[in-house]
Amino acid sequence: MRNHHYDYDLFVIGAGSGGVRAARMAAGFGARVAVAEDRFLGGTCVNVGCVPKKLYVYAAEFGKSFKDARNFGWRSERAAFDWATLRDNKKAEISRLNAVYDKLLSGAEVQVIDGRARIVDGHAVAVGEQRHTTEKILIATGGWPYIPEFPGREHAISSNEVFDLERFPERLAIVGGGYIAVEFAGIFNGLGARVSQIYRGPLFLRGFDVDIRAHAAQEIAKTGVDLRFEVDVQSITPVPAGLRVLLTDGAVIEVDTVLYATGRKANLQGLGLENVNVQISGAGNIAVDEQYRTSEASIFALGDVTGGIELTPVALAEGMAFARRQFGGLENAVDYDFIPTAVFCQPNIGTVGFTEDQARARFGRIRLFKSTFKPMKHTISGRDEKTFMKLIVDHASDRVVGAHMMGPDAGEIMQGIAIAMRAGATKAVFDTTIGIHPTAAEEFVSMREPWPED
Repeated sequence: MRNHHYDYDLFVIGAGSGGVRAARMAAGFGARVAVAEDRFLGGTCVNVGCVPKKLYVYAAEFGKSFKDARNFGWRSERAAFDWATLRDNKKAEISRLNAVYDKLLSGAEVQVIDGRARIVDGHAVAVGEQRHTTEKILIATGGWPYIPEFPGREHAISSNEVFDLERFPERLAIVGGGYIAVEFAGIFNGLGARVSQIYRGPLFLRGFDVDIRAHAAQEIAKTGVDLRFEVDVQSITPVPAGLRVLLTDGAVIEVDTVLYATGRKANLQGLGLENVNVQISGAGNIAVDEQYRTSEASIFALGDVTGGIELTPVALAEGMAFARRQFGGLENAVDYDFIPTAVFCQPNIGTVGFTEDQARARFGRIRLFKSTFKPMKHTISGRDEKTFMKLIVDHASDRVVGAHMMGPDAGEIMQGIAIAMRAGATKAVFDTTIGIHPTAAEEFVSMREPWPED
């Protein structure tokens, strides 16, 4: 039975991927649900994340494709790029998606409240002057770009602003070594900017497979991105021609824009957490149990704000599991094994399962299969680009426990491989699967020779 002493059964703070899915599903089970959002419906993914990022990746790839086309017989001249057209067409598409989310919520009879919600106590939330009571509160406020303190920090921008710059940055410095930094380096390089990527570590994409990281550095350098590893920004100073960036190795670069992609932190500002007993982890995320419950019994949290795997489809799965368990009476848990992901750098990276280091630690003895080749398209286009593929096999069970690729369409290819791996496919199953010819994907079922042991 619902408790009708409260205005709502569920009050969701944040209308991003996780919050919207949880709200819709809970309402579908008959719960009275409200969602408060102080920015745009759809959260990071729709507004300043995956969606605009992928659109800009498509835009960036055209520049190379015009050049590729020449050896295929197309007399393609160097085309001029107009930033404002891309930016404004992207804005129109995002507005359309915001409206779609609004419709999805109103169609599910979820009350959408415009404004930043503040938790008053375990069963009450205030939005502006308005106070709402609720049986359960779900925090789904996601993450926020983090820029460290240093002299001139105020002159840097984050991924929140980069999509809507008034003027195209002809010279761009990107600081960071995660997938967001790597993707933007590819986007702006492809659109014609001179890009320098600055990372304090020896090699970017920490957490990815070691071979993928090395191959990515090689391929991205080939595209003309100026990669600077083991160096950091000391200061940023405005100069008449733009911004002067002083690096810790004493080098100076002059740019129009400095984009910081140095990580994201849980978006907890002004949430009123001091009014309740919600435990925050050392990394600044909301600590939750496997039912997404915080240390305050009536308050739950899911998605990026909990610091787990920060991917839209993971937040969606968590939102669904939460609603089913809390309002549908269904035991439903998210399985976090073999979650595929892609990095939309150029060429793309697709990955699922364990890295080589993780597999060695987990399984002990493993077999590796690797392949590097020129994509068929570029045998004629003349583009200097190599595809890399790698399979990691648990020696004892013959099960494929890791698949990694850098090359065109890696994200599309990896989705199907992820299904096979979740089903427990062995290397023998891969080997007896007939390939689709001619494709790059068939290489995954044609790798016969194990990589020699060290």
